[in-house]
Amino acid sequence: NPLICLGPSVSDPYPLQPPGSQNYGAIAPTTSTAQFLQTPGNISAKRSYLAVGVLCYINLLNYMDWFIVPGVLVDITKYFNISDSSAGLLQTVFIFCFLLSAPFFGYLGDRYSRKVILSAGIFLWSGVTLGSSFITESYSWIFFVSRGFVGIGTASYSTIAPTIIADLFEKDQRTCMLSVFYIFIPVGSGLGYVLASSVTQAAGHWHWAFRITPCIGVIAVALLILLVPDPTQDGADKPGAQSTDSSTWCEDVKSLSKNRSFIWSSLGVTAMAFVTGALGLWVPLFLDRAQVVHDLVPPCLQEPCKSPNSLIFGGITIVTGIVGVITGAGVARRYKKINAKADPLICAVGMLSSAPCLYLSIMLAERSILATYIFIALGEFFLALNWAIVADILLYVVVPKRQSTAIALQIFVSHLLGDAGSPYLTGVISDAVQTRQTDSHLGTFRSLQYSFILCVFIGVLGGGFFLLTALHVEEDRKEAQQLCRGFYIRL
Repeated sequence: NPLICLGPSVSDPYPLQPPGSQNYGAIAPTTSTAQFLQTPGNISAKRSYLAVGVLCYINLLNYMDWFIVPGVLVDITKYFNISDSSAGLLQTVFIFCFLLSAPFFGYLGDRYSRKVILSAGIFLWSGVTLGSSFITESYSWIFFVSRGFVGIGTASYSTIAPTIIADLFEKDQRTCMLSVFYIFIPVGSGLGYVLASSVTQAAGHWHWAFRITPCIGVIAVALLILLVPDPTQDGADKPGAQSTDSSTWCEDVKSLSKNRSFIWSSLGVTAMAFVTGALGLWVPLFLDRAQVVHDLVPPCLQEPCKSPNSLIFGGITIVTGIVGVITGAGVARRYKKINAKADPLICAVGMLSSAPCLYLSIMLAERSILATYIFIALGEFFLALNWAIVADILLYVVVPKRQSTAIALQIFVSHLLGDAGSPYLTGVISDAVQTRQTDSHLGTFRSLQYSFILCVFIGVLGGGFFLLTALHVEEDRKEAQQLCRGFYIRL
């Protein structure tokens, strides 16, 4: 049986078919292309859908662990007695270890059993998260180190899991499944805030928030081992898997560096990561300070700090994430029928629209908390439009045998230049501005307010990167298809 080429997008307007017979998704593929559009024959549809359910569940857990710290950041800063810059460094350590590990897991994911790698990663991040809940206030440095190990564990999942979905589905099914998978990024992020805040309030200490997800992680490993197939192992259905050994990692990287759509879209994802990383860590604390300025809540002098902002922001993140991902995927599916550049153009619109919304949310916080919530929700909605689309772009402009490596490199670059530094940079700017402000609640609020403005400019820059992606996406998509077609001819 011929292998299946999943290089082009599932919603790709250019399926593998002879020249002159391309369509924009309006008609079914021709008979001559049927051999390229089969599904893996040894994996049932029922098992494939069940596998996606398990992977979505683990993705939910993954991002809950990411955002437990921001959900109780006010309590953590009081407990360890750290400044804004040190609090930002806490998230930077997590992301930095995450990005350094991603290329390593990408290399392994293209060559070895992905289920084994994923299981080891889940065990690592769950165990370290549980252990960090027992750290006392005199050993804050251990808490920083523990977040680094959690970042290493989560890197294995974020790098490899999307490629399993890509191997199990084709065409519109793959777009749908990837959209569902990426919905759980904002949903998991929002639940991280909600879990951290609610458990802390119920138990009376933020340590208990770190003891819930490890228990869920044990269940995740069992489900992964029992229910998720690995197409590379289960029948060698991964496209081009047999030819992976013919190229080295350096050759794969060299090839990807010539892929202009991959380069520009990765820079666009980097801008997204920069903005979401800064906002994800600091918005609850920013809203706390705004409410203190408005005399809506008293200043928190000792943890646990009773504030509803983590719960509210978590709820906003969940709702806007679900609506944004579904809207982005739906608009892309329809717009692609008339414009092959739809994906990067929608991403550009999302980034450019989010920038003014974020600016208004920052500037209006001193006058109206309600207006801040509204514009934060709009900004998150426009950012969420891109979650599933950017993954789809990568999967159809990169040949399958390099997809794990491509995802790993995109993760490395986007986090290195994006959310690895933005939380810390925001904290450093805030501390620098505070030295020029009066020592008051208004001064601490304005210092963080001014530091957020950088995110607005980065958002506009990200929109420009996606516009540049649109200039090259058709050419790079066709080249990926031709490489896949050549692979089948050799077979």
